Amino acid sequence: MNGRLRRAAVLLALLASVLTTVVACGSGQGPNPTPEQVPGAGGRDRLTIGISFDQPGLGLREGDTYSGFDVETARYVAKALGVPESGITWVQADPGNRESLLTGGQADLVLSTYTITEARKQLVDFAGPYFLAHQDLLVRRNETEITGPETLDGKDLCSVPGTTSAENVLRFYRGRITLKEYPRFSDCVAALDRSEVDAVTTDDVILAGFAAQPQYAGRLKVVGEGFSDENYGVGIRKGDTALVEQVNAALQQYVSDGSWAAALR
Repeated sequence: MNGRLRRAAVLLALLASVLTTVVACGSGQGPNPTPEQVPGAGGRDRLTIGISFDQPGLGLREGDTYSGFDVETARYVAKALGVPESGITWVQADPGNRESLLTGGQADLVLSTYTITEARKQLVDFAGPYFLAHQDLLVRRNETEITGPETLDGKDLCSVPGTTSAENVLRFYRGRITLKEYPRFSDCVAALDRSEVDAVTTDDVILAGFAAQPQYAGRLKVVGEGFSDENYGVGIRKGDTALVEQVNAALQQYVSDGSWAAALR
């Protein structure tokens, strides 16, 4: 089994344990079955959903095409709520605007590698979690000195404002690491490839997606020493308990019918 498959197997095992806190996992019924509409979800024919536009493997826009695990999860949830693909309006959800999209009514749901935290729960509600990631480091392929956060002293580290990754660096490594913040992770990765920073930090699954892009193949690598737990949830406007319950029911179905595992693979 190669490194990428090992990572997928580990993520699958971790996610199974996380999802049991929210959903009851049943036996799979094969990949990508048609979701059944969840109880109480009638009367909705459109949804505006916030996703990442520049995170390969998770949320990526290429022209009029959207792909990635968050996108597939959003499509499944929407269909379970009675909304067809044609009824989805996709909007860009970056770390800095996820809460404002929901509080301002510009999005009904946000699935954008959105870690559930106590601070965020003061502003928005969450369904899920539906994924467990870990903060990690992306470095250049020939890097040997950086093996984890404890080896970053004096290094230039790149992340994005408004993320738990940036917050963790500022909280635990302030004064030891120079944190450079760029608007998007794609900007950080490009800076790393140009040797303008020494490492990029965010969730391992995001970093793995960038490392697998053709322009970075053989040039970048994920260190593989995850040092946090990042539970991804579906962001929902504060107080919309009915929608939270409906999305949680859809996520339960997503896991139990085998679609979650198929989308992750």
